[in-house]
Amino acid sequence: MCDSVRDDSGSGMLFKTIPVKDAVGMVLAHDITEIRKGEFKGRAFKKGHVVNEADISHLQRLGKEHLYVLEIGQDDMHENEAAYALADALCGDGVKIGSEPVEGKINFLAARDGLLKINADALKAFNMFGEVICATIHSNTVVKEGQIIGGTRAIPLLIRRSVVEDAVKIAKDAGGVLSVKEMVKPKVGLVITGNEVYHGRIKDAFAPLITKKIIDLGGEIVATYYAPDDVSYIEARMRELIQSGADLLITTGGMSVDPDDVTRFAIRNIGATDLTYGSAVLPGAMFLVAYLSSQRHGDTEIRRHGDFEHSPCHRVTASPIPILGIPACGMYHKITIFDLILPRILAGERIGRKELAELGHGGLCLNCKECRYPICPFGKGC
Repeated sequence: MCDSVRDDSGSGMLFKTIPVKDAVGMVLAHDITEIRKGEFKGRAFKKGHVVNEADISHLQRLGKEHLYVLEIGQDDMHENEAAYALADALCGDGVKIGSEPVEGKINFLAARDGLLKINADALKAFNMFGEVICATIHSNTVVKEGQIIGGTRAIPLLIRRSVVEDAVKIAKDAGGVLSVKEMVKPKVGLVITGNEVYHGRIKDAFAPLITKKIIDLGGEIVATYYAPDDVSYIEARMRELIQSGADLLITTGGMSVDPDDVTRFAIRNIGATDLTYGSAVLPGAMFLVAYLSSQRHGDTEIRRHGDFEHSPCHRVTASPIPILGIPACGMYHKITIFDLILPRILAGERIGRKELAELGHGGLCLNCKECRYPICPFGKGC
């Protein structure tokens, strides 16, 4: 005997229910899950399985007295077929599908090491349909190849084809909702400023901390210089680092408004432009980011070596050299604004006032007794 039920997804499809004992030879139209507490949770029977005599008792142990039998019309898609279509559209550059769909769900994996980017507006629009969803980890998270970064699924067993097509269009129009950007391996020039460190009155805590963070991201330190609170001296050290091949300059200290804090002026003097001082992050309010354009690299070399064409030390790079100024909080806090901005700089993002202002949402470090960053809310508002 067969009964019919109407799907509540809005497709209008009628499902026929077949008693399990009469299902031998029937093809399952959906996966059947089995849960054994403390032992197993997963798929017991896969869509497309032909029920045989030996399956009947197993299905009954799973509480299945009836099975759904259905015919998929032209206006409907099975959950797994829909999941493939959705996943393909959601994947941007640097993202891959993890495995075949299970109960309409597919996971996304990072296809390379890099910085995860989520198109939050497209993700919200995609999730507004209700019958399809995509969930991700936070944007701007540094990820490793093979790491799970999100998942998508079609919620109903049968879903209207038009819904899937509309959701796919949103994701494709956005160029994918999830992407993983490659990060360059920087050659860093480091200038530690401050009379107290330069004259040996206190031990430097900046250099080992920054060096470790750069190495952890695959970079290297070209050279580390110590400088007193003297504009000309700091300026000279930065010029030397550029000549030595540094493609990222980092300065520490000298970022407050005290008369002796002159690092900002030295950065401006070497020709840095787009200088942005102050961020909406604690710790890191006195952070600075600036850029030295390739043309200004030339100016720097000309002032030191004269003739542009014949200077053996002259070097022009295709991209501007970022300059990051880390305030004193970088010595006392394990995680600061520096950890939020550095990966984005290495991924090629241009950081200015807007980006630093947006970090205010989630930009308060709670100074937990045991730091669990990045598994914490710090920096996760954007």
